[in-house]
Amino acid sequence: MSRTGKRKPYKTYTKEFKLEALKLMETSDRPASEIAMKLGIRRNQLYKWKEQMTKKGDVPSGKRGRPKKEEQSELAQLRQENKRLQEENEILKKAAVFFAKELD
Repeated sequence: MSRTGKRKPYKTYTKEFKLEALKLMETSDRPASEIAMKLGIRRNQLYKWKEQMTKKGDVPSGKRGRPKKEEQSELAQLRQENKRLQEENEILKKAAVFFAKELD
């Protein structure tokens, strides 16, 4: 029997949510399973975040993978504009030096 439906996308959580969940797990006298149920996550997810915090000193942010196409194109546009503005700035600096010499 094959599944015809698509797999549900992974749920992503913000870094702040993860840190608050870990803080709650550390400070609460409730079991991790109860905390996870109240937060709407799996108990194992709490332990995974705790392990990441122990190993790396931080938990990953909720962003996954490469930036989206719109973000890439916006970034490319901003870099191009920045380069153009830097070039214009250099031209203006050279012109200011040139005109300053003319005034002397």
